[in-house]
Amino acid sequence: MADYTALTEAGMAIVELLRDNLTPEPLGNRELINLCSPHESENNQLTLYLYHIEEEAHNLSVGYYSVDNSTERFRPARYTLHFLMTPHSKAPAQMKEADQYRILGAAIQTLRDNPVVPQKYLSGSLAAENTQLHVSIDRVPMEQLLKIWNNTSKDYKLSMVVSVTGVTIDSRLERRVQRVTEVVIGTGEKKGEPA
Repeated sequence: MADYTALTEAGMAIVELLRDNLTPEPLGNRELINLCSPHESENNQLTLYLYHIEEEAHNLSVGYYSVDNSTERFRPARYTLHFLMTPHSKAPAQMKEADQYRILGAAIQTLRDNPVVPQKYLSGSLAAENTQLHVSIDRVPMEQLLKIWNNTSKDYKLSMVVSVTGVTIDSRLERRVQRVTEVVIGTGEKKGEPA
């Protein structure tokens, strides 16, 4: 199962997918797409910001599973990650909006064309487990997006929410177990009593 690094690995998989598909057009440099807050975009032109994580309740498996003959491990949990994707244009003021629309349009096209992140973009524990990351664009009410932006002194920027499912994080909680080595079968009769 995936390690605690799965959150970073999932985010970087999406970034690498976008870097390969948005350069050299509409963006000239791969390094302009990064995991970071849209409020601290610096020189980035497309930011991906993990703003919400939720446990997938319908996929929860409780209890332990057998690792080997003497060890059981607590079952892993699955999570859905919600990323805020925001374009940032460096174009002159009269072209800034059109540039941001082009960047976001190219990102939408890439995510729709790749609903499952290709394995070549996975790294670390996600790659080791051959994880299937599913990507979708969320339908988020405008009020929710405004709440995300209104918690800062920054102006609202055109954004969309991207969900990534299939992220698991393994548990480190283990317990030792003893296997049954002997079984005694009796008739339930006590000595001295008639059968």
